Amino acid sequence: MTNLGPGTALLSRNKNDRFTTLPFGEGAQLVVNKRRSAKEELAFQKSAANYLGARHVAALLEHYGANCVLDVGANVGQYAKQLRRHGYTGRIVSFEPVPGIVEKLRRAAAKDPNWWVYPHALGSTETSTTMNVVSGSMSSLLGPSEFGNRRYKRFSKIESQEVSVRRLDNILDEVLDGIDEPRPYLKLDTQGYDLEAFAGAGERIREFVGMQSEVALMQIYEGMPRMNEAIAAYEGAGFEITGMFPVTREESTGRVLEFDCVLARADSLVTPPAAAPSAAFATQ
Repeated sequence: MTNLGPGTALLSRNKNDRFTTLPFGEGAQLVVNKRRSAKEELAFQKSAANYLGARHVAALLEHYGANCVLDVGANVGQYAKQLRRHGYTGRIVSFEPVPGIVEKLRRAAAKDPNWWVYPHALGSTETSTTMNVVSGSMSSLLGPSEFGNRRYKRFSKIESQEVSVRRLDNILDEVLDGIDEPRPYLKLDTQGYDLEAFAGAGERIREFVGMQSEVALMQIYEGMPRMNEAIAAYEGAGFEITGMFPVTREESTGRVLEFDCVLARADSLVTPPAAAPSAAFATQ
């Protein structure tokens, strides 16, 4: 396989080739390196899960006619950029409380008028509080657990910063302003604080057609809810699981630490599957 530039590669085959192709559904083939190591296998599985998860979310947003995605825990805009790559053209509202990261996020969104940025965390109470800021995308309102400290060296260097916390139900009218018949979707990635952000939606969570949340099998942060507790809360609010995608896996044991859990509110599906594509998606 020869890289010919962005988005293009030349695939050639011979009897000694280390690559093989596998059917990957109608209209797709998966090219696999047959000689990959165990470490490369884990990296392959992670990349495949990321890609399939992104495709699943894009299909869900279109199927349910979502026209505003609330990107809570946006970091520098990776999720929003992913939505755009997969064809979503509707409004994105990103929430990121860490000042230095917010500036990078604003630069990422600067040329996209339908991508808004708010410099807040979301929680169950309107307040100002201290955030534990670390390098990368693992800053949290919660402190690291004993397991988290063992696993991530970056937790040895934590900087405390004061951040603003808003309730979602107090800001929802503002972020949906100007959208006729809003059909919002909630993405949560708050490093252990997802249930607090979810609680801040109050009864207005019923307005959301779908959501996704990182749910934990292992507690990386002190006091973060385990997967069963989080899913019970989401199901109790009327959401049902449409997909589970591994986010982090422990290499030594193979166990999954976190899943990206995607859910939808089935009774909000008001148009039949054969209906015209959502206006929030680019026409192919």
